[in-house]
Amino acid sequence: MKLKKWFLLLVMGLSLALVLAACGKKDNASGGDKSGGDKKEEVEQVFNLMIGDYIPTMDSSKATDQYAFLFLNATMEGLYRLGPEGKIEEGIAKSHEVSEDGLTWTFHLRDNAKWSNGDPVTAHDFVYAWRRAVDPNTGSEYGPYMMNGVIKNATAVSSGEKPVEELGVRAEDDYTLVVELEHPVPYFESLTTFGTFLPLNQKFVEEKGDQYALSSDDLVYNGPFKLVDWASTQGEGDEFALVKNPDYWDAKSVKLERMNYVIVKDTKTGVDLYNQGKVDRTGLSSDLVDQYASHEDFRVVPEASVFYLKMNEVRNGEKTPLANKNIRNAIARAINKEEYVNEVLNNGSLVANGLIPKNFVTVPDSGKDFRDVNGDLITYDPDLAKEYWEKGLQELGVTSLTIELLGDDGSTAKLTGEYFKNQLEKTLPGLTIELKNVPFEQRLEADNKQDYELQVAGWGPDYLDPNTFMSLWVTDGGNNKMGYSNPEYDRLIEEAATTYALDNAKRYENFLKAEKILMEDAAIAPLYQRQSAYLWSPKLQGVIVNTFGADFEYKWAYAAPVED
Repeated sequence: MKLKKWFLLLVMGLSLALVLAACGKKDNASGGDKSGGDKKEEVEQVFNLMIGDYIPTMDSSKATDQYAFLFLNATMEGLYRLGPEGKIEEGIAKSHEVSEDGLTWTFHLRDNAKWSNGDPVTAHDFVYAWRRAVDPNTGSEYGPYMMNGVIKNATAVSSGEKPVEELGVRAEDDYTLVVELEHPVPYFESLTTFGTFLPLNQKFVEEKGDQYALSSDDLVYNGPFKLVDWASTQGEGDEFALVKNPDYWDAKSVKLERMNYVIVKDTKTGVDLYNQGKVDRTGLSSDLVDQYASHEDFRVVPEASVFYLKMNEVRNGEKTPLANKNIRNAIARAINKEEYVNEVLNNGSLVANGLIPKNFVTVPDSGKDFRDVNGDLITYDPDLAKEYWEKGLQELGVTSLTIELLGDDGSTAKLTGEYFKNQLEKTLPGLTIELKNVPFEQRLEADNKQDYELQVAGWGPDYLDPNTFMSLWVTDGGNNKMGYSNPEYDRLIEEAATTYALDNAKRYENFLKAEKILMEDAAIAPLYQRQSAYLWSPKLQGVIVNTFGADFEYKWAYAAPVED
């Protein structure tokens, strides 16, 4: 997303209860009909929607959050994009072939794709964008995360050991892109649908300089829609829109003329706007689900996004109490997750007792769901939590601890923080939880700087493979950001990516073992697999809920007539 993913999917505001990227979201929340039917012309092709916070950036090289990837997907197009039921559809690429050894991918691009400034979209735009994403001078988080160990020389380039020109991507001609991989990557085709792999118009980006992608006037588009009246600055651009891009190569397939957006952080405000007919979809917080469960527009959308407590072991160069394995194991078992999902979230979310979500991938040969095979690895157990806690305090030589819990400033996030504080302090004697709620963008910054102790975070898959979750926690990984390190875990993930790249059964064996190590270490504390409750107008048709990557796909969406 995520993350990302995709997709980082580090958000708790349910005003736009998304993610990502995600899910057992294999069903289409609005039918997925590309045709739009005969009725689509009878109504104004406009959606009125909300998001829960500001979009921090629209720079595809620097985006890390679900909001950015959602709007990048709407306004840009890469080699391929996701269609109904997760099927990969043509994008700028019309076709590709792969060498027998799986290391060289040759993409054939269409010659009728344009940027919104009239420039043609060429293979050179992909070369520039991918090089920029791994260039250490760019400071991209997702570029190295998505490309290191995948694209030839990406790791050496991102570490400054080789020049960007040696990245394994080249334009054979204007409409032929050749990509060389470090090793075979079974999921590479789906990877190309992700936002980090989008092309960039080099001339435009360099003309804009530091202002690139900070407002709708500082962007150029090659996708189905364009942004208008948007700015990344807090306090500006509270209302903005996506409008149909007439220069998009497949504009004939785009039925929507406009999607109006307003930033709404409070779920009750969102429901009021929905009831007033001012917005066409709103997320529901737990206190509103029971009230609206019988409403004809009530809908629960399944996802594969997993949320967890990140436990930071090193903050500002100093070890935190969470560097102690017993303290982490205590916290991981001290929260009643069943009660939390049923009473606090109350939106159909599922208890998570491992990292890989239910109904995401199946284990080769057996065909069984990954989650069923590995089972419940960390469950609520207050007695065992106390045992771990006492051992941890003894090892640290203290009788009490104060730990900060970082969260978003949305209403559901605040409620979550209060619940976790109560649970942890009640179960673990001597523990004091200090709550710190900040705007979404500030939380991303704190995570990136590793300036926190505990935080509620989430991840929606960026591609259809366990690696999208498992690679998060390798030593010094771009999304680790909590000082976790286990050499055996690293070895298993590295082998899955290299030694067993063409042996899916062996790959999955490694993933199963690695997840158990992660949970034994209590590196993170799994909480829940999100499902999102909405009031969703029947006017919104053809909206695809993606299995991974951007939460929603609007290319084929349309506004249908609604009976009074």
